[in-house]
Amino acid sequence: MPRSIQAAVCNGQGAPPRIETLMLDDPAPDEVVIKVEAAGICHTDLGISQWSETPRVFGHEGAGTVVETGSAVTQFEKGDRVVATFGFCGACPNCEGGRPAYCFDGIALNIEGQRATDRPSLTREDGSEVGGAFFQQSCFATYALATERNLVRIPDGLDMVTAAPLGCGIQTGAGAVFNQIGALPDRPLLVVGAGAVGAAAIMAGKIIGCDPIVAIELGSERRALAKELGASHVIDGSNKDWAEAVQALTHGGVTAALDTAGTQATFEACIAALHSGGTLGVLTLPGEFDAPVPHPGGLDFMTKSIVGIIEGDAVPSEFLPLLIAYLSSGDMPIDRLIKTYRFEDIAEAFAEAASGKVIKPVLTFEGMHT
Repeated sequence: MPRSIQAAVCNGQGAPPRIETLMLDDPAPDEVVIKVEAAGICHTDLGISQWSETPRVFGHEGAGTVVETGSAVTQFEKGDRVVATFGFCGACPNCEGGRPAYCFDGIALNIEGQRATDRPSLTREDGSEVGGAFFQQSCFATYALATERNLVRIPDGLDMVTAAPLGCGIQTGAGAVFNQIGALPDRPLLVVGAGAVGAAAIMAGKIIGCDPIVAIELGSERRALAKELGASHVIDGSNKDWAEAVQALTHGGVTAALDTAGTQATFEACIAALHSGGTLGVLTLPGEFDAPVPHPGGLDFMTKSIVGIIEGDAVPSEFLPLLIAYLSSGDMPIDRLIKTYRFEDIAEAFAEAASGKVIKPVLTFEGMHT
């Protein structure tokens, strides 16, 4: 029967989340119920909460323990420690081709929160529906539904707070470098923005052996951290001529670049900083360009590639264990990015994430479960 939970509900576009008592539906045959023990806050939560239909529960970096399984679930059982990641159908050409991040139903499953059943996942006690199944989890809650496909088992020695961000932000940044933009040993890597995604990209570049690794960042504290995590050079992003500085550092330009900022200025500068044959990975683009994007023109521009990146083009069941191994070896110290907040303080965590005061907020749920 449905379970009473505490969940952080956004009751208006851009409204701060407020904790309410909701009812969580029984799991569909392919779903499990997770006792959420940690949940990362990602800028995707912040961004989509500005325009999504409400009321709604967000959260897509959950970690916890399986407490119930649907009738068709075979890979997980009660007591398993898991991290939740993005949803995918498992049957479309992209999923079958090993690219589930580009699932044909990705928007419906992750952004719209579509379930395999017509029942709403979350309701108020009066029966009114609250939007759920965000990224097939809506983990800003004490308990959450997830599907068998978007869970990955984690080892006993890995704490939930560190595990939670693996499901999106860390996977996206590291996966972009490992899987998509052609980063190679002894070849230059450019990372614009040293938030959670950018920091993960820098750490991945260090693991690969990219050299030099150039980080562009506005914040002085984040520039210092980027250097400690593996960037060989850091440049203040307020310097409008940073693309020229990158070209000078890399003998004409980089062969791999990742823009995590997604502004018109950073997009244009990244293109300028690319060497012929280079690849720029973008996670987002400005809503509108103020003017046509300038480019070098001719054959030089035609030799540069721009790729859109979702979830690091990762297969979570294969990629997250790799990241966990790097955590264990000390090569990916993502704990240095994390600040914890009690679940009750989620509105404060949202505000500090939006302001850039904290890199990776992670909610904890001690004493919240019944």
